[in-house]
Amino acid sequence: MDATPTDAASNPAAPASAPAPEAPPGGASETGTDGEANRRQALDAEFRRLEESAMWSAQCQFEEGKRWRATHWALGLPATLLAAIAGTTALVESTGATAAGILALLSAGLGAILTTVNAPQRASQAVAAANVYLSIQTAARQHREIDLPAWTTVEAREALAALTTRRDEQNAGADPPSRRAYRKAHANLSAGGQTYTVDGPAPL
Repeated sequence: MDATPTDAASNPAAPASAPAPEAPPGGASETGTDGEANRRQALDAEFRRLEESAMWSAQCQFEEGKRWRATHWALGLPATLLAAIAGTTALVESTGATAAGILALLSAGLGAILTTVNAPQRASQAVAAANVYLSIQTAARQHREIDLPAWTTVEAREALAALTTRRDEQNAGADPPSRRAYRKAHANLSAGGQTYTVDGPAPL
């Protein structure tokens, strides 16, 4: 006797068709997309760190340049004046020679300190280092805001590595800033020393 559909449904031994496995939402492509997005976020964050590091280094080096220029004037101007006064005093008879000798010694001492400190060269080196840091800061910002959305993660990683190497080489050649320079840089940045009009409210 042929089995009817009712018989087949009531027979517990009859095999039931297994339900098709449910695919995970998004599948493997979603996992790849999430990984790509996470990597881009990490690259963006690292460009931001590099930009901030270069910004602080630039400001500190500019402050060091100011300090060394002030040191040059503080030592060089008195040395020049004392030498001129010593020459004039030497023309005076009797006690003039003694005073001239003292003034000449003071002038020579200040001149020796100025030569040893080499303030003009240090000021030039600090300003040059600051300008290099500014260029690194600008490159990091432009990579992050303009290039990164169009780059592949491989291209972005290569650009980040090149810029990091450049920053590290500059760090190795620059003199470390003093705590005073850091405090002055902090005050300058807090006052908006590197804030462009396009990045903030328009001036009144």
